Amino acid sequence: MVRISEDLIRRRAEHNNGEIFSLEEVSLHQQDIEKIEYIDKWCRDLKILYLQNNLIPKIENVGRLKKLEYLNLALNNIEVIENLEGCESLQKLDLTVNFVGMLSSVESLKQNLHLRELYLVGNPCTEFHGYRQYVVAHLPQLQWLDGKEIRRGERIQALQELDAVRRHVLEQEAEYLKKREKQKNSGLKETEKQEDPQINQLLSENQNGTDQNPESSSKAHTDTEDEEREFWEKPCPFTPESRLEAHRHLEDKRRAKEKEREKPKNKTSRSLITADGRVLNVNEPKLDFSLTEDENNCMRLDLHVYRHMDTSLLDVDVQPTYVRVTVKGKVFQLVLPAEVKPDSSTVQRSQTTGHLLLILPLAHGEIKPKKPTAKPTSVTSNQNTKKETRAAPGRELLEVDPGLAGSLANIVPKVKEPSHKPLQLPQPHQCCGVEERPVSKDFVDNPEVPPLM
Repeated sequence: MVRISEDLIRRRAEHNNGEIFSLEEVSLHQQDIEKIEYIDKWCRDLKILYLQNNLIPKIENVGRLKKLEYLNLALNNIEVIENLEGCESLQKLDLTVNFVGMLSSVESLKQNLHLRELYLVGNPCTEFHGYRQYVVAHLPQLQWLDGKEIRRGERIQALQELDAVRRHVLEQEAEYLKKREKQKNSGLKETEKQEDPQINQLLSENQNGTDQNPESSSKAHTDTEDEEREFWEKPCPFTPESRLEAHRHLEDKRRAKEKEREKPKNKTSRSLITADGRVLNVNEPKLDFSLTEDENNCMRLDLHVYRHMDTSLLDVDVQPTYVRVTVKGKVFQLVLPAEVKPDSSTVQRSQTTGHLLLILPLAHGEIKPKKPTAKPTSVTSNQNTKKETRAAPGRELLEVDPGLAGSLANIVPKVKEPSHKPLQLPQPHQCCGVEERPVSKDFVDNPEVPPLM
């Protein structure tokens, strides 16, 4: 049972800086409250009070709220309209989807002279023949009923037919009260059956037995599912008792789930290494991976880790014969085909794909050279040394007899260089702006001939 406490009201009064003595509006909806209390003492200046969707069975402790203008009690378990005479300023009352069956209790609202709106939709009394005429005739100050405006002609007609309507309504009310009494008695019998100590003892014994046997536990699980389905599919009248029963059923389930969460999870840990020391391959996170060997005598493990997962949730452990990566508590373990050097291993993570790359150098074996560029195989022979270039791995080359090495060099004859060479022009010498021409060998300078100007 949830009680209205001072702390609850202060938390709901955040808009008023947590002060409750000057509070004018408070919302206490959907709090599973089963009784109205203390509000009329702590919040005397309240004008608006929301109490919808709770388990309140009775209107009480609101008579001192002289300034209250709007009271919302929709979706509760109220059966009688009462104790509202002291709310002198009440203008709107909402009792939608309650269990008001005593329509005559509406007459208690005559003292609320400022009442303008009343909502009774979803109550049993609305099914009575003459319901609207009865309410309109007894509450002359009312202007709206169930969201529909009351016209003047409707009010005059209701007053004219008041005696016949009142007699008929009281008969229907008496029948409803008898029916309601039977519902209460049947509800009490069912609760007695549920609270029978012998039945509870048998249930506890069955529960203890199912905890010991796994097969019986699975059977009990299916039984609980069947009981759950039967509970919700069982036809029952819509009464305050059935609503309380459904609420308590949901509350018990919620508490059971909380207890299960609080219990330590005793998961059976999967064996990663057998008793005889054999390492197993495990992939609990179900990640894709690839293991390759590169030309640098290293193994590369590409683990497809989730892209948007934080790196702090990863833990890598490299051993000489296996690799273990923990991803959010789930283990990925892979046995390596060859022994590696853990101290020389490196781990990288891609910033685009999020993949984890482990580079694992091999512990034994020659380091393979890099693949050379495509070069033709050549064999040269000299008098003192012989050099032979190895071909790239994966190619098949023609083997040549060493004795024929000298003759192979003369297969292609040397081509003589062409006699003609590109024409080279001599650089002219300039002197006093006159260009000197080259002098041939047969030229003889005659001093008697004057130079050309």
